[in-house]
Amino acid sequence: MRQHRIAAIPADGIGPEVIASGLEVLDAVAARDGGFSLAVDRYDWGSDWYRKHGAMMPPDGLAWLRTADAIYFGAVGDPNLPDHVTLWGLRLAICQGLDQYANVRPTRILPGVASPLRDAAPGDLDWLIIRENSEGEYAGHGGRAHRGLPEEVATETAIFTRRGVERIFTFAFEQARARRRKHLTVVTKSNAQRHGMVFWDEIGALVASRFPDVTWEKELVDAMAARMVRRPASIDTVVATNLHADILSDLAAALAGSMGIAPTANIDPERRGPSMFEPIHGSAFDITGKGIANPVGSLWSAGMMLEHLGEKPAADLLMRAVEQVCAAGIVTPDLGGRATTKEVTRAMCEAVRGTNLEPTANHRTTA
Repeated sequence: MRQHRIAAIPADGIGPEVIASGLEVLDAVAARDGGFSLAVDRYDWGSDWYRKHGAMMPPDGLAWLRTADAIYFGAVGDPNLPDHVTLWGLRLAICQGLDQYANVRPTRILPGVASPLRDAAPGDLDWLIIRENSEGEYAGHGGRAHRGLPEEVATETAIFTRRGVERIFTFAFEQARARRRKHLTVVTKSNAQRHGMVFWDEIGALVASRFPDVTWEKELVDAMAARMVRRPASIDTVVATNLHADILSDLAAALAGSMGIAPTANIDPERRGPSMFEPIHGSAFDITGKGIANPVGSLWSAGMMLEHLGEKPAADLLMRAVEQVCAAGIVTPDLGGRATTKEVTRAMCEAVRGTNLEPTANHRTTA
C-alpha cells in the first residue's frame, strides 16, 4: 500500500476546525480507495506559538516540512498580532523557503451554490488562476527611514527576475494547454508600471512562442476585474503577478458563491520539496469557535493535494462528495445554509462511503 506523509499545520482562527474536517474526510477517502494511507504529522505553529516562542514556527521548521510529501495548511492571522508578522512568519516563510513559486487557484460554481452574478450558469465560471508566488510585489524588499519625522519614507520594491517570470509563464501555458479551451489570459498593468510589468509582458510573449497551440491575450488588471463580472464565460486560464492574482482570485471566490469554498495549491512544479495546500479564506476570527466554518475550501484543497500526490481517483471521489453534499443543501451559513461544520463533515464522509444523501430543507435557508 502506498503511504503519503502529510504535514498538517492548522495554525490560526478557523484553521484548526477546517483542517480537522479535511483530515476526517481524507481518512474516509483513503479507507474507501484502499490503495493508499496517510501518515499525518501535526505541527502547532502559528500565533499561539509566536506568543510562547517569539516566532511563528521554529528555526528548523522548513527542515521538518521537507520530510513530508505535502503540507496541509489551515489559515494564518490573529487580530492581536500585526498581519505582516503572522503572514511573513509562517505562510510566506514556507512558500518562499520551499520555493513554491506557482500558486494555483481553481474557481467554479459548485452544484447547489448560487453565484451573486445574476445570469451566471455553472459552466460560465470555470477558471484556473495561476499566481506568481515567489517574487513580484510580495518580494519583501523595501524599508522605512526617518520614522516619526515629517520626512519619514517607506518603500516597497516589486522584483521581477527573468527566471521567476519565465518559469511562471511556462507553468501557466502548460496548465492552459492541458485544459479543454487551451486559452490563457495574461494579466498586466504595463500601461502604468513601465518597468516590471513591461518586462512581464515581454517574457510572456517569448514563452508564448513555445506554445503555438495555446491562444493567449493580454488584459489590464482593472479591465480583468470588470470582465470577470461582466463576461465570465470569456475566461479560462489566467496568469498574473503575486499581487494582482491575489486580488483577482479573491474576487473569483466571491463570484463563485463564497470565500469559504475556494481552494489553493502552492506548488513547486519541479518537486524539489513538498507543495502546500490550503483554503484561501483566512483565519476568520469573527466565527472562530462557533462551529459554522465552511470546510469546503479545505476539502477542495485536500482534493488538489491528493491529485498532486498521484491519487487522481481518490481526488475525484472527494470532489464528487463535495458536489453531492452541496447539491443536497447541506451547507454552512455563508452559503445560505444552517449546517454546522461537523454536519457538513459528516455528510461528506457519508457521501465518500457511498451513502445516498437526500436534500434536507432543515440545512438550507435559501433556495
